[in-house]
Amino acid sequence: MEKILERYERYSYAERQLVNAAEPETQANWSIEYNRLKAKVELLQRNHRHYMGEDLDSLSLKELQNLEQQLDTALKHIRSRKNQLMYESISELQKKERAMQEQNSVLAKQIKEREKAVVPQSQWGQQDHGLNTSSFLLPQPHPCLNIGGTYQEEATEVRRNELDLTLEPIYSCHLGCFAT
Repeated sequence: MEKILERYERYSYAERQLVNAAEPETQANWSIEYNRLKAKVELLQRNHRHYMGEDLDSLSLKELQNLEQQLDTALKHIRSRKNQLMYESISELQKKERAMQEQNSVLAKQIKEREKAVVPQSQWGQQDHGLNTSSFLLPQPHPCLNIGGTYQEEATEVRRNELDLTLEPIYSCHLGCFAT
């Protein structure tokens, strides 16, 4: 057990020595890294200003031409992407248009079919109205024959039912027409 504890103390002591020795190197690495990142940020900010058209007085002719070429290339990429998105949008809208036209034609066919179905029904309904008249359903009343009495004009009572149809008596002659 003591051997294990001694070994542990040796390794932990050696590890602390390595960390303490590397600490000054780490400090130097951090300061170098900081300076490198600071210079990179300054370069990016300067390029950004140049792309925005600011601080161009300090650039030479070659740098201006290089900047112009970079901007032209960037514009080409931007326009290409914009055209691609517009093309995709147009394609999608054309698909929707075709779908709507198909749906419109289906609805137009359904309307025509319903109109065709309504026309025969309305013709049938008009024929039904002709059939519902009392002259078609019931025979015309015969004139009353009075034997030994005077001729009476048709004295029929007209009755109506729930369907508002005219119902006339089958026999228009009253019992009095058979009187002597």
